[in-house]
Amino acid sequence: MRLTIPPPSATQRRFLAEEHRFVAFGGARGGGKSWAVRVKAVLLCEKYPGIKVMILRRSYGELRANHILPLCELLRCGGSGALARYHDTRKELLFPNGSRILFRYCGTDRDADRFQGTEVDVLFVDEATQQPEERMDRLRACVRGVNGFPKRIYCTCNPGGVGHGWVKRLFIDRRFRPGERAEDYVFIPSRVTDNAALMRADPDYLRRLEALPPKLREAWLNGSWDIFQGQFFEEFRVSPDLAAARAAGCTLGEEELRRQGRWTHVIEPIDLSRGAAASWRICRSYDFGYGKPFSCAWWAVDFDGVIYRALELYGCTGEPNEGLKWAPERQFREIARLEREHPWLRGKSISGVADPAIWDASRGESIAETAARCGLAFTPGDNRRIAGWMQLHYRMQFDENGYPGMYVFSNCRDFIRTIPLMTYDPHIPEDLDSSLEDHAADEARYFCMSRPIRASRAEKTPEIFFDPLDQIKTGGRNHG
Repeated sequence: MRLTIPPPSATQRRFLAEEHRFVAFGGARGGGKSWAVRVKAVLLCEKYPGIKVMILRRSYGELRANHILPLCELLRCGGSGALARYHDTRKELLFPNGSRILFRYCGTDRDADRFQGTEVDVLFVDEATQQPEERMDRLRACVRGVNGFPKRIYCTCNPGGVGHGWVKRLFIDRRFRPGERAEDYVFIPSRVTDNAALMRADPDYLRRLEALPPKLREAWLNGSWDIFQGQFFEEFRVSPDLAAARAAGCTLGEEELRRQGRWTHVIEPIDLSRGAAASWRICRSYDFGYGKPFSCAWWAVDFDGVIYRALELYGCTGEPNEGLKWAPERQFREIARLEREHPWLRGKSISGVADPAIWDASRGESIAETAARCGLAFTPGDNRRIAGWMQLHYRMQFDENGYPGMYVFSNCRDFIRTIPLMTYDPHIPEDLDSSLEDHAADEARYFCMSRPIRASRAEKTPEIFFDPLDQIKTGGRNHG
C-alpha cells in the first residue's frame, strides 16, 4: 500500500529536501514544523532500509500528541494495509524494511543521562529551544555510527525558551566556535501564512496571533529572534531601538543614534586614559566561580553618575556556563596584573565590591583573604536579589532623549552575550532564574547596589544617593 501525503508548503518542501548536517526550521508559530518532522522521518525510513531515526520532545505527553498518534494514523498502524508497526513498550515504529523511528522525551538532565548509550543516524529535536545547550550537547552525541546512513540533526524551534541563545547563535547570528563549520548549518524560516492547511482549518488563528501582546506577537507571528517572552532584561539594547526613538519624535538614523549613544546600551569604547574620562572613577565588581565561570568587571563612573562597563575578565572555557577551574589565587593574580598593566587601570585607586559569600572562612582562608594577599581589596556586596535586579533595570531605562544610566563597551562580549538570555525564575516573581549563566549579571548587580539610584529618571542625570561626584555636571554623555 502506498503512502499518500498532502502537498507541502514551499518552506516544508525545502525542509524535506534539506541534507545539511544541522538544519533548523522555524521562527513563527503555526508554520507546520511538526508535520514536516513526521513526514521527513518517514521518508528517510523508506529511502534507507535499516536506518535508525529518533524524534525527541521535552515531555512524553507532547511526544504522544504531536508525533506518536499522528504517525500511527498516517501509517495506519494496527489496521489493514499497515505501513509500519508501533511497539508501545519500546516506543518505536518498525518498518518492514528494518528501519525504525524511536520516540523519546528529554525534559531534565537526568532524562539526558538515559541517552548515554543511544546511537541513532538521524535525530529530530522538536521545539529545540526548550533544551539548554549543555543538554543538547549530550543529545548530539547520540548521532553516530560506522554505517553508510546519513548523520543529521533536524531542529524545529520558536524564539524564546532556555535554548534561545544557542539556536540564535548557530542558526540566526551564525557565530561559530572552533570545531563548528558554517557550511554544516542552515536555517529555514517559517511563517504561519506558509501553512495553508492551518489557515483553511482555523482562519482565526492569524487574528489571534495579531492580538497578542507586542513581545509575543513579534516572536510568535513575525518570528523575531531579538526579543522573546520571559526575557528578564527586555530593555537591554545592543543596537539603537529605532521604534522607541521614532515614538519619542527622534528622526536620526541608526548610525547617528549609535554615535551619540542614544537608545542603545552598547557603545564603542571610550579611551579612559585621555581627556575628561581620565578623571572618571574606576570601580571593580567580582563574582567567584570555579566549575562555573568567574566574572570580574571594571566600571567607569562619569561626572553625571552614569556607569560604563569598560572591561571584563570572564573565566569561561568557551563552552556555555563552564568555568576554567582556576583557583582563587590565580584569578586574583590575573586581575591584579590587568590593573597594573592596562592603560585604563594602572595607577588608579580602584574600589571593589563582591559577593559576600567570599568572606566565608569556615573551611580555612576565605576567598576575600586570598584576594587581599594578592593586593586586591573588596567590600561585601548587598546581595538582595530583587532590589539588585531593580537597580539594573533602573540603570537600563532610557530617559525622554534616549539616554540610559548605564553603558557597556562593545569589548565586554560575555556581558553582551549572556544578559539578553536571562529569563524569569519560574517560581519566584521578579527574580532571575539562577540556573542560567548569570555570573556577569550577578557582579553587575553587586556594583549597582553599591551606588543605587531612584526608580524615576525624568531627566538625563540619575540621582546618586551618596556619591559626592553627583554634584559635578560636565555632560559626560558626549560619546562622539
